[in-house]
Amino acid sequence: MSNKASDRRGLMLVISSPSGAGKTSLSRKLMEDFDQVVLSVSATTRDPRPNETDGVDYHFKSRETFQKMIEENAFLEWAHVFDRFYGTPRADTEAKLEAGQDVIFDVDWQGADALHDQMPNDVVSVFILPPSIPALRERLMKRPGSTPENVERRMADAEREIRHWRRYDYCIVNDDFEDAYAKLVLILRAERLKRLRQRKLDPLVRDLLGEG
Repeated sequence: MSNKASDRRGLMLVISSPSGAGKTSLSRKLMEDFDQVVLSVSATTRDPRPNETDGVDYHFKSRETFQKMIEENAFLEWAHVFDRFYGTPRADTEAKLEAGQDVIFDVDWQGADALHDQMPNDVVSVFILPPSIPALRERLMKRPGSTPENVERRMADAEREIRHWRRYDYCIVNDDFEDAYAKLVLILRAERLKRLRQRKLDPLVRDLLGEG
């Protein structure tokens, strides 16, 4: 599926969910099916792993460079996690939106709020809910390497995340993957058609009114 990038401005598709609810699988399929949907590339101060490429997996920055970018307001949002910094570069996101690309952000509710505060006209937020607590627990238990301890920790994190579901524009219950994905596609298609993202409308209307 393709889209004429010159026809519209891209959107920021913020997808959040508790661990195990399916946001990663849904995001991956959306990027597979739509060539103008890309994943946001974060900046970080951590060292790259052997299989990671700068600019593809992360924008790897020194602590000094990252701190300077914070001072220059170069991030849409940033966080300090386990003695490392992570952030969303403003210029990188803006360039993708201008090119007509839709950028997926995999963030929690705090990150979603921060992105919305910075670029409210561009953000479309979606929260993925599990069908039930037992179903979520079962999914987490089936993950490779899961232990009773990390399952319980993730379940506690899930409860905290779910409490913020009303902050989002849309909520999808991922009971059936294909049905949940179809709803996500409908959201993407509808949001792409919003007036504020259609670049050709202003000149068309000016022409229709004889104001061109």
